Amino acid sequence: MELRELRTGSSSNNSSSNIDSIVGGAGAGERGGVGSGGGSELHGICIGSAAGADGGVHHRMPTKADLFMEQLNATNAKKVALLLVLGFVVYHGLLNWNYGSDSCQWLLSKGRFKGDNEWQPYGCMMHKYSYTDTRRCLRYLAFFGNKNNFVFIGDRSVRLLYQRFIEQLHLPQSEREIERETGRGGETDDKNGSWRDNVSRFKDKKLDMLAEYIPAEEVNPLLLDRLLQLEMEKQLSSVYVLGLTYSTLFSGNVTDELLRQYNANLTLLVAPLHRLVAQRSRVLWKLAERVDEEKLPASWKLINDDIDRLNNVARNVFHYTDVTVWESAWQIANGLVDSSIAGYALNEHGQRLEVQLLWNMYCNDQMNYNDGTCCSSAEQHTSLQIVAYALFGVCIALVCGMCLRRWLLHLRGQTLYVPLMQQHQHHQHQPHSSTQKPPFFTATPLLALSLLGLILAYFYLCDRTNFFMKENKYYSEFSFWIPVGYVFALGLFFTEDSRFTQVLNRNQTDELRGWILLVVLIYYMTGAQRVLPIHMHIKLLISGYFFLTGYTHFTHVWQTGSNGSMFVRFFQSLFRVNFLSVLLCFCMNRPYQFYYFVPLLSFWLCVVYFVLSLPPRITSASLDAYPLHYLYLVCKCIGCLGLITVLFMSEVFFERIFVTRPWKALFVSTDDDIHEWWHQWKLDRYTVTFGMISAACFHIAQKYNVFDDNNHGNLFSRRTSLSVTLLALLGVGIYTSFSFLCRNVQNCEEIHSYIVFIPIIGYIVLRNISGILRTRYSTFFAWFGRISLELFVCQYHIWLAADRHGVLVLLPGFPTLNMIITSFIFVCASHEVHRLTQILLPYAVPNDWRLVLRNFVIFLIVLIPVARSDGMF
Repeated sequence: MELRELRTGSSSNNSSSNIDSIVGGAGAGERGGVGSGGGSELHGICIGSAAGADGGVHHRMPTKADLFMEQLNATNAKKVALLLVLGFVVYHGLLNWNYGSDSCQWLLSKGRFKGDNEWQPYGCMMHKYSYTDTRRCLRYLAFFGNKNNFVFIGDRSVRLLYQRFIEQLHLPQSEREIERETGRGGETDDKNGSWRDNVSRFKDKKLDMLAEYIPAEEVNPLLLDRLLQLEMEKQLSSVYVLGLTYSTLFSGNVTDELLRQYNANLTLLVAPLHRLVAQRSRVLWKLAERVDEEKLPASWKLINDDIDRLNNVARNVFHYTDVTVWESAWQIANGLVDSSIAGYALNEHGQRLEVQLLWNMYCNDQMNYNDGTCCSSAEQHTSLQIVAYALFGVCIALVCGMCLRRWLLHLRGQTLYVPLMQQHQHHQHQPHSSTQKPPFFTATPLLALSLLGLILAYFYLCDRTNFFMKENKYYSEFSFWIPVGYVFALGLFFTEDSRFTQVLNRNQTDELRGWILLVVLIYYMTGAQRVLPIHMHIKLLISGYFFLTGYTHFTHVWQTGSNGSMFVRFFQSLFRVNFLSVLLCFCMNRPYQFYYFVPLLSFWLCVVYFVLSLPPRITSASLDAYPLHYLYLVCKCIGCLGLITVLFMSEVFFERIFVTRPWKALFVSTDDDIHEWWHQWKLDRYTVTFGMISAACFHIAQKYNVFDDNNHGNLFSRRTSLSVTLLALLGVGIYTSFSFLCRNVQNCEEIHSYIVFIPIIGYIVLRNISGILRTRYSTFFAWFGRISLELFVCQYHIWLAADRHGVLVLLPGFPTLNMIITSFIFVCASHEVHRLTQILLPYAVPNDWRLVLRNFVIFLIVLIPVARSDGMF
């Protein structure tokens, strides 16, 4: 983001303002320099001047601050982002080279506590397995012939872990009573297996599962014989958890002789454990847990230094073997030692965390949960992805070849010719550049596609491989509200006068879209959806975005009529909205519905253009000539609301329409389900129409001089303004109170659809009723508003991770600094994608409707092979 953009927002390039107002306010050209005012410019910086004693004008030399401020621009920011990406690619490449890319190793070796004692494994995401998830995993593995065998061998800490492990397979008591009352026992009944009958053995025939606990305080012949017996049973792909020291540990007195004996005993286990690993089993060694020395019984002489010495012996013995030392379990126990039971027993929360680690290790690679990347393999690429990236590779190769050829010709002194149109565009984009770039580095479609290919390759590396790390989201009041506060502080700092005075002018709509998207991004980053009032207010903000869509489209047609150009503008809008999402569908192997905001916006764009283009086309001028158009306008709005209501009243009718081929693939999710589209559609089913109706009422009221927004004064008289302000505050307060009083998400969202226009109109009134507020805007928010679509789509893969279920980690161990770095790269990439989209727009959607129709038919022909492979025909 250029700093001078935030200071000279009123001097934006208006060449594409009409299109941008249609598709969400994005697309304004790069901001230019400041006015000269008697001074000279240095690469866009105005250097002050002063009159000397002789009457002449003396120009001061640019200071270091001037030169530094000149370098704060979007181009240089993207260069820094590119260097950061290359640096982190090298860094993570070295990590993977030295330590491997096995996230199971990260899960079992390292981690940290976040907030309310939530455990975060190092570099990967841990799924929280419920009773249902656990049994589904075991049933899935049993179906494919896998024997689910778990063996726990060791002292009291292993016994407690075993008990919590088995509890995971049983319903809580309250749910079990409900099952009995409703007569639904089935597989959840304890008759399938019970650890209460025999604490050392659990068996479930339906799950083909066997878990047993073998008590052992120390290594002895009985334990070795039992390991030999387990080896002879040849239970493949089993999980063994061992943890023991010696029988008189609590008495302390850990001498060097005892440590040597302990080392010799553990060495006896290496060979049998190695043979178990050879049977494709996993063997975990659970280290001895530290204690709270102040809470220990008086007879215990144990100290933590002795425990650490014993654990170091175990680490040394198993370091060069195939046995995995379970370091993360020891870290969990160490982090919760203050809340241990009687000073030595890990509390229930810690035991459950250790059980979750086991289930993530065992099930993640089979179940493929989006929020469970630990021990999960990377997603396999498809043939469509190969073709897509191959085409981008061809573009990159052509660009490199042409650049090399032109460079060689330049060295030979030959003149290079560039089309006049490209030269004109080059000088427009860089009016103050003192250095001339090679002619080929002008905005060409081939170069734009090449850069897009490189950016999408970064997308793939971040979210379709295990090359970069990922972590779970974490919500707290501070993690959500502090970033929101920072964002609004910056937004208020970068404010300036607008050259517009109209209600919801271009600067205002960009600003509104900008802060809406920034708050929504923070909401997704922190996982704040668990808090119902925040969830409902975020839904309100998204609805506000759709409201603006209806409002701005109606306003554009009302003021201009769009005679002869509505068809072209419609396709320009669709291209801007869908270009990036369609590319990501091909390159990231995700359905179109995955980016739910884009299908919704595209659908409502089609609805709005259909309603507005129906004859007669109603404009401000047509109402003067044909008063009957007022009736037609009412009929259009009522018809639109009625059709939406009919679709909503019958979900069967709705599904029958949207699951019809060939457009079914546009509305179903990965598992061929349309309910997500149904849910998102009905949530804002009236919002866009409310926006069009509000725009109609506003412009008609303006037409009859109910208020005047063509000056810097207030919209109404003082008394009227006070009354309207109180009503607007009441409208916003009603929705806020409703969000706090409502206790059920389903009911909240259903009521939301009917009252959503009240707080939105209330905000618009509060924002515009005062002339001072109406004629100022935040250039910070407006800048983000112009790239809001790209921000919303790009966040899925290069800011968040695992399809928005986690957080991308480029700098492990420093969560705050990592968030700043990933946010910077994310914003720079979004801005560049927006710029490249603007370059490709006139080639994909020319101004001639015949060429637009031709390109659209070509696009449909290209989609036919994809559609056939996807089952659309």
